[in-house]
Amino acid sequence: MQERIADMANLPLLLTAADYARLMPLATGMVQPDGIDLTLLLGRAGSWTERATMLRRALNDPVVHGGEASMAGHLRRVEAGDHSHVAIPVFPLRNFTARDLYVRKDAKVRTAADLIGKRVGMYDWVASGSIWYRHFLHFIGVDPASLQWWIGEVDEPRITNHIYTLPDGVHATAPGQALSEMLIAGELDALLSPPKPRKYHPTNGPITRLFPDFRAIERDYFAKTGMFPPQHLIVLRRPVWEANKWIAGALTDAFIRANDMFDAAQRGFPYVSPWLEAELEETEAVMGTDFHPYGFEKNRRTIEVFANQAFDLGIVGRRISAEEYFADFLAS
Repeated sequence: MQERIADMANLPLLLTAADYARLMPLATGMVQPDGIDLTLLLGRAGSWTERATMLRRALNDPVVHGGEASMAGHLRRVEAGDHSHVAIPVFPLRNFTARDLYVRKDAKVRTAADLIGKRVGMYDWVASGSIWYRHFLHFIGVDPASLQWWIGEVDEPRITNHIYTLPDGVHATAPGQALSEMLIAGELDALLSPPKPRKYHPTNGPITRLFPDFRAIERDYFAKTGMFPPQHLIVLRRPVWEANKWIAGALTDAFIRANDMFDAAQRGFPYVSPWLEAELEETEAVMGTDFHPYGFEKNRRTIEVFANQAFDLGIVGRRISAEEYFADFLAS
Protein backbone atom coordinates (compact mmCIF):
# COMPACT_ATOMS: atom_id res chain seq x y z
CA MET A 1 0.00 0.00 0.00
CA GLN A 2 1.15 3.53 -0.76
CA GLU A 3 2.44 5.24 2.39
CA ARG A 4 0.96 8.51 3.58
CA ILE A 5 3.40 11.34 4.23
CA ALA A 6 3.61 11.54 8.00
CA ASP A 7 3.23 15.30 8.41
CA MET A 8 0.25 15.78 6.10
CA ALA A 9 -2.88 17.36 7.53
CA ASN A 10 -5.82 15.03 7.93
CA LEU A 11 -7.82 14.62 4.75
CA PRO A 12 -11.56 15.45 4.99
CA LEU A 13 -13.65 12.57 3.65
CA LEU A 14 -17.46 12.26 3.44
CA LEU A 15 -19.00 8.81 2.85
CA THR A 16 -22.63 7.71 2.80
CA ALA A 17 -24.14 4.51 4.17
CA ALA A 18 -27.16 3.06 5.92
CA ASP A 19 -27.26 3.33 9.70
CA TYR A 20 -25.92 -0.16 10.42
CA ALA A 21 -24.92 -0.69 14.03
CA ARG A 22 -21.53 -2.01 12.94
CA LEU A 23 -20.64 1.43 11.61
CA MET A 24 -21.37 3.31 14.82
CA PRO A 25 -17.80 3.30 16.20
CA LEU A 26 -16.77 5.19 13.04
CA ALA A 27 -19.87 7.38 12.91
CA THR A 28 -19.36 8.54 16.50
CA GLY A 29 -15.61 9.08 16.12
CA MET A 30 -14.64 6.38 18.63
CA VAL A 31 -12.58 4.92 15.79
CA GLN A 32 -10.80 7.33 13.48
CA PRO A 33 -8.90 6.44 10.29
CA ASP A 34 -5.25 7.43 10.35
CA GLY A 35 -4.75 10.67 8.44
CA ILE A 36 -8.46 11.13 7.64
CA ASP A 37 -11.19 13.32 9.09
CA LEU A 38 -14.03 10.95 8.26
CA THR A 39 -17.68 11.93 8.29
CA LEU A 40 -20.28 9.23 7.73
CA LEU A 41 -23.57 10.52 6.37
CA LEU A 42 -26.04 7.83 7.40
CA GLY A 43 -29.64 6.92 6.79
CA ARG A 44 -32.01 6.94 9.74
CA ALA A 45 -34.17 4.48 11.66
CA GLY A 46 -33.31 1.53 9.45
CA SER A 47 -35.21 3.06 6.54
CA TRP A 48 -34.96 1.09 3.29
CA THR A 49 -35.82 4.22 1.33
CA GLU A 50 -33.06 6.22 3.00
CA ARG A 51 -30.59 3.40 2.47
CA ALA A 52 -31.40 3.43 -1.26
CA THR A 53 -30.85 7.18 -1.28
CA MET A 54 -27.47 6.78 0.40
CA LEU A 55 -26.40 4.17 -2.16
CA ARG A 56 -27.43 6.49 -4.98
CA ARG A 57 -25.58 9.43 -3.45
CA ALA A 58 -22.38 7.38 -2.99
CA LEU A 59 -22.20 7.01 -6.77
CA ASN A 60 -23.83 10.16 -8.10
CA ASP A 61 -23.68 13.01 -5.57
CA PRO A 62 -20.57 15.16 -6.22
CA VAL A 63 -20.71 16.47 -2.64
CA VAL A 64 -19.68 13.11 -1.20
CA HIS A 65 -16.53 11.09 -1.82
CA GLY A 66 -18.11 7.65 -1.99
CA GLY A 67 -19.77 5.25 0.40
CA GLU A 68 -21.90 2.13 0.47
CA ALA A 69 -22.60 0.62 -2.95
CA SER A 70 -23.89 -2.53 -4.61
CA MET A 71 -21.40 -5.35 -5.11
CA ALA A 72 -23.17 -6.33 -8.32
CA GLY A 73 -23.08 -2.76 -9.57
CA HIS A 74 -19.32 -2.65 -9.08
CA LEU A 75 -18.96 -6.00 -10.83
CA ARG A 76 -20.76 -4.63 -13.88
CA ARG A 77 -18.54 -1.53 -13.84
CA VAL A 78 -15.43 -3.71 -13.80
CA GLU A 79 -16.73 -5.68 -16.77
CA ALA A 80 -17.53 -2.48 -18.68
CA GLY A 81 -14.12 -0.93 -18.01
CA ASP A 82 -15.77 1.81 -15.94
CA HIS A 83 -13.10 2.96 -13.48
CA SER A 84 -15.13 5.78 -11.95
CA HIS A 85 -15.11 4.17 -8.50
CA VAL A 86 -12.57 2.19 -6.49
CA ALA A 87 -13.80 -0.62 -4.24
CA ILE A 88 -12.27 -1.42 -0.87
CA PRO A 89 -12.87 -4.81 0.81
CA VAL A 90 -15.30 -3.56 3.44
CA PHE A 91 -18.75 -5.14 3.43
CA PRO A 92 -21.22 -3.31 5.68
CA LEU A 93 -24.14 -5.52 4.62
CA ARG A 94 -24.28 -9.31 4.73
CA ASN A 95 -27.38 -11.43 4.86
CA PHE A 96 -28.49 -15.01 4.47
CA THR A 97 -31.32 -15.52 2.02
CA ALA A 98 -33.60 -18.39 3.10
CA ARG A 99 -35.55 -15.90 5.22
CA ASP A 100 -36.39 -13.85 2.10
CA LEU A 101 -38.41 -16.58 0.36
CA TYR A 102 -42.13 -15.97 0.86
CA VAL A 103 -45.25 -17.89 -0.14
CA ARG A 104 -48.99 -17.51 0.26
CA LYS A 105 -50.16 -19.03 3.54
CA ASP A 106 -52.90 -21.15 1.93
CA ALA A 107 -50.85 -22.21 -1.12
CA LYS A 108 -49.61 -25.69 -1.96
CA VAL A 109 -45.95 -24.62 -2.05
CA ARG A 110 -44.60 -26.13 1.15
CA THR A 111 -41.15 -27.47 0.23
CA ALA A 112 -38.27 -26.46 -1.99
CA ALA A 113 -39.25 -29.13 -4.51
CA ASP A 114 -42.70 -27.55 -4.80
CA LEU A 115 -41.07 -24.46 -6.31
CA ILE A 116 -39.81 -26.18 -9.45
CA GLY A 117 -41.59 -24.82 -12.51
CA LYS A 118 -43.51 -22.24 -10.48
CA ARG A 119 -44.03 -18.47 -10.90
CA VAL A 120 -41.66 -16.50 -8.69
CA GLY A 121 -41.48 -12.75 -8.16
CA MET A 122 -38.23 -10.95 -7.36
CA TYR A 123 -37.45 -7.31 -6.62
CA ASP A 124 -34.56 -7.02 -9.12
CA TRP A 125 -32.82 -9.17 -11.72
CA VAL A 126 -29.23 -7.94 -11.40
CA ALA A 127 -28.94 -6.78 -7.76
CA SER A 128 -26.41 -8.38 -5.42
CA GLY A 129 -29.14 -9.96 -3.33
CA SER A 130 -30.84 -11.46 -6.36
CA ILE A 131 -27.55 -13.10 -7.41
CA TRP A 132 -27.21 -14.68 -3.97
CA TYR A 133 -30.88 -15.74 -4.10
CA ARG A 134 -30.14 -17.88 -7.13
CA HIS A 135 -27.04 -19.30 -5.47
CA PHE A 136 -29.30 -20.33 -2.60
CA LEU A 137 -31.90 -21.83 -4.97
CA HIS A 138 -29.20 -24.08 -6.42
CA PHE A 139 -28.31 -25.08 -2.84
CA ILE A 140 -31.88 -26.25 -2.13
CA GLY A 141 -32.07 -28.14 -5.41
CA VAL A 142 -34.06 -25.65 -7.47
CA ASP A 143 -32.60 -24.63 -10.83
CA PRO A 144 -33.42 -20.91 -11.29
CA ALA A 145 -33.84 -21.60 -15.01
CA SER A 146 -36.79 -23.87 -14.17
CA LEU A 147 -38.76 -20.95 -12.70
CA GLN A 148 -41.05 -18.42 -14.36
CA TRP A 149 -39.70 -15.05 -13.22
CA TRP A 150 -41.53 -11.77 -12.60
CA ILE A 151 -39.50 -8.68 -11.68
CA GLY A 152 -40.99 -5.58 -10.09
CA GLU A 153 -41.87 -3.71 -6.93
CA VAL A 154 -42.61 -5.75 -3.82
CA ASP A 155 -45.04 -3.30 -2.21
CA GLU A 156 -44.34 0.17 -3.56
CA PRO A 157 -41.99 2.11 -5.85
CA ARG A 158 -38.35 2.35 -4.78
CA ILE A 159 -35.15 4.06 -5.80
CA THR A 160 -32.85 1.92 -7.95
CA ASN A 161 -29.50 2.46 -9.63
CA HIS A 162 -29.96 -0.62 -11.81
CA ILE A 163 -30.73 0.12 -15.46
CA TYR A 164 -30.91 -3.03 -17.56
CA THR A 165 -32.96 -5.03 -20.05
CA LEU A 166 -34.63 -8.17 -18.77
CA PRO A 167 -33.62 -11.33 -20.64
CA ASP A 168 -36.09 -13.19 -22.81
CA GLY A 169 -38.63 -15.12 -20.78
CA VAL A 170 -38.31 -12.88 -17.71
CA HIS A 171 -41.37 -10.72 -17.18
CA ALA A 172 -41.66 -7.18 -15.88
CA THR A 173 -44.70 -6.26 -13.85
CA ALA A 174 -46.98 -3.48 -15.05
CA PRO A 175 -46.36 -0.04 -13.50
CA GLY A 176 -48.02 0.13 -10.09
CA GLN A 177 -48.47 -3.64 -9.87
CA ALA A 178 -47.03 -5.02 -6.62
CA LEU A 179 -45.51 -8.49 -6.45
CA SER A 180 -46.95 -9.04 -2.98
CA GLU A 181 -50.47 -8.46 -4.27
CA MET A 182 -49.82 -10.83 -7.17
CA LEU A 183 -48.74 -13.46 -4.64
CA ILE A 184 -51.88 -12.99 -2.55
CA ALA A 185 -54.06 -13.15 -5.67
CA GLY A 186 -52.50 -16.43 -6.77
CA GLU A 187 -50.77 -14.91 -9.81
CA LEU A 188 -47.40 -15.83 -8.28
CA ASP A 189 -46.41 -18.88 -6.25
CA ALA A 190 -43.48 -17.39 -4.34
CA LEU A 191 -41.66 -14.12 -3.76
CA LEU A 192 -38.02 -13.28 -3.04
CA SER A 193 -37.64 -9.96 -1.22
CA PRO A 194 -35.08 -8.39 1.15
CA PRO A 195 -37.62 -6.30 3.11
CA LYS A 196 -40.51 -8.26 4.52
CA PRO A 197 -43.65 -7.75 2.39
CA ARG A 198 -46.10 -5.45 4.11
CA LYS A 199 -48.70 -8.21 4.50
CA TYR A 200 -46.27 -10.80 5.84
CA HIS A 201 -47.03 -12.31 9.23
CA PRO A 202 -45.43 -15.48 10.63
CA THR A 203 -48.76 -16.97 11.78
CA ASN A 204 -51.68 -14.89 10.54
CA GLY A 205 -50.62 -14.39 6.90
CA PRO A 206 -51.71 -13.96 4.18
CA ILE A 207 -47.98 -14.08 3.31
CA THR A 208 -45.60 -16.28 5.25
CA ARG A 209 -42.13 -17.74 4.82
CA LEU A 210 -41.47 -20.96 2.93
CA PHE A 211 -38.89 -21.77 5.61
CA PRO A 212 -40.27 -20.55 8.97
CA ASP A 213 -37.23 -22.05 10.71
CA PHE A 214 -34.88 -20.20 8.38
CA ARG A 215 -32.05 -20.32 10.90
CA ALA A 216 -31.65 -24.08 10.46
CA ILE A 217 -31.38 -24.02 6.68
CA GLU A 218 -29.12 -20.95 6.71
CA ARG A 219 -26.79 -22.68 9.15
CA ASP A 220 -26.71 -25.68 6.83
CA TYR A 221 -26.02 -23.38 3.88
CA PHE A 222 -23.05 -21.85 5.70
CA ALA A 223 -21.74 -25.23 6.86
CA LYS A 224 -21.76 -26.60 3.31
CA THR A 225 -20.77 -23.52 1.29
CA GLY A 226 -18.80 -21.37 3.73
CA MET A 227 -20.77 -18.36 2.45
CA PHE A 228 -22.23 -15.56 4.59
CA PRO A 229 -23.28 -13.51 1.57
CA PRO A 230 -21.95 -9.95 1.38
CA GLN A 231 -24.13 -7.68 -0.72
CA HIS A 232 -22.74 -4.16 -0.38
CA LEU A 233 -19.23 -2.74 -0.13
CA ILE A 234 -17.56 0.65 0.23
CA VAL A 235 -16.40 2.55 -2.86
CA LEU A 236 -14.41 5.75 -3.36
CA ARG A 237 -14.59 8.16 -6.26
CA ARG A 238 -11.55 7.61 -8.43
CA PRO A 239 -10.24 11.23 -8.36
CA VAL A 240 -10.32 11.16 -4.55
CA TRP A 241 -8.43 7.87 -4.47
CA GLU A 242 -5.93 8.83 -7.17
CA ALA A 243 -5.00 12.00 -5.29
CA ASN A 244 -4.32 10.04 -2.08
CA LYS A 245 -4.08 6.32 -2.75
CA TRP A 246 -3.09 5.58 0.83
CA ILE A 247 -6.68 6.28 1.95
CA ALA A 248 -7.82 2.88 0.64
CA GLY A 249 -5.66 1.07 3.19
CA ALA A 250 -6.32 3.58 5.97
CA LEU A 251 -10.08 3.30 5.54
CA THR A 252 -10.03 -0.48 5.37
CA ASP A 253 -7.99 -0.64 8.56
CA ALA A 254 -10.39 1.76 10.31
CA PHE A 255 -13.46 -0.20 9.25
CA ILE A 256 -11.82 -3.38 10.55
CA ARG A 257 -11.10 -1.72 13.90
CA ALA A 258 -14.67 -0.43 14.10
CA ASN A 259 -15.99 -3.88 13.26
CA ASP A 260 -13.87 -5.40 16.02
CA MET A 261 -15.04 -2.75 18.49
CA PHE A 262 -18.69 -3.42 17.65
CA ASP A 263 -18.22 -7.17 18.11
CA ALA A 264 -16.49 -6.64 21.45
CA ALA A 265 -19.33 -4.39 22.63
CA GLN A 266 -21.93 -7.03 21.78
CA ARG A 267 -20.02 -9.62 23.78
CA GLY A 268 -19.37 -7.30 26.71
CA PHE A 269 -22.90 -5.90 26.92
CA PRO A 270 -25.16 -8.41 25.10
CA TYR A 271 -28.40 -6.67 26.03
CA VAL A 272 -29.79 -5.60 22.67
CA SER A 273 -32.31 -8.42 23.03
CA PRO A 274 -32.99 -10.76 25.98
CA TRP A 275 -31.17 -13.74 24.47
CA LEU A 276 -28.50 -12.05 22.37
CA GLU A 277 -25.78 -13.70 24.46
CA ALA A 278 -27.10 -17.16 23.59
CA GLU A 279 -27.46 -16.11 19.96
CA LEU A 280 -23.85 -14.90 19.81
CA GLU A 281 -22.54 -18.09 21.38
CA GLU A 282 -24.53 -20.22 18.95
CA THR A 283 -23.44 -18.14 15.95
CA GLU A 284 -19.77 -18.32 16.91
CA ALA A 285 -20.01 -22.09 17.44
CA VAL A 286 -21.17 -22.43 13.83
CA MET A 287 -19.38 -19.58 12.05
CA GLY A 288 -16.42 -18.67 14.28
CA THR A 289 -15.78 -15.37 16.02
CA ASP A 290 -14.99 -13.42 12.84
CA PHE A 291 -18.28 -14.13 11.07
CA HIS A 292 -18.59 -10.67 9.46
CA PRO A 293 -15.07 -10.29 8.04
CA TYR A 294 -13.57 -7.35 6.16
CA GLY A 295 -10.36 -7.40 4.15
CA PHE A 296 -9.34 -8.94 0.82
CA GLU A 297 -7.88 -12.31 1.77
CA LYS A 298 -10.72 -13.26 4.10
CA ASN A 299 -13.23 -12.58 1.33
CA ARG A 300 -11.35 -13.74 -1.75
CA ARG A 301 -13.27 -17.02 -2.19
CA THR A 302 -16.66 -15.40 -1.54
CA ILE A 303 -15.98 -12.75 -4.20
CA GLU A 304 -15.01 -15.47 -6.67
CA VAL A 305 -18.22 -17.40 -5.99
CA PHE A 306 -20.30 -14.23 -6.36
CA ALA A 307 -18.64 -13.21 -9.62
CA ASN A 308 -18.89 -16.71 -11.07
CA GLN A 309 -22.58 -16.89 -10.18
CA ALA A 310 -23.16 -13.55 -11.93
CA PHE A 311 -21.37 -14.89 -15.02
CA ASP A 312 -23.37 -18.12 -14.99
CA LEU A 313 -26.57 -16.05 -14.86
CA GLY A 314 -25.49 -13.90 -17.80
CA ILE A 315 -25.40 -10.73 -15.69
CA VAL A 316 -21.77 -10.23 -16.75
CA GLY A 317 -20.29 -11.59 -19.94
CA ARG A 318 -16.97 -12.89 -18.61
CA ARG A 319 -15.50 -14.31 -15.45
CA ILE A 320 -13.98 -11.70 -13.16
CA SER A 321 -11.47 -12.71 -10.51
CA ALA A 322 -11.33 -11.31 -7.00
CA GLU A 323 -7.99 -9.73 -7.92
CA GLU A 324 -9.54 -7.89 -10.87
CA TYR A 325 -12.53 -6.85 -8.78
CA PHE A 326 -10.23 -5.19 -6.22
CA ALA A 327 -7.40 -4.35 -8.62
CA ASP A 328 -7.21 -0.68 -7.65
CA PHE A 329 -7.22 -1.45 -3.94
CA LEU A 330 -4.48 -4.03 -4.35
CA ALA A 331 -2.42 -1.48 -6.31
CA SER A 332 -2.81 1.21 -3.63
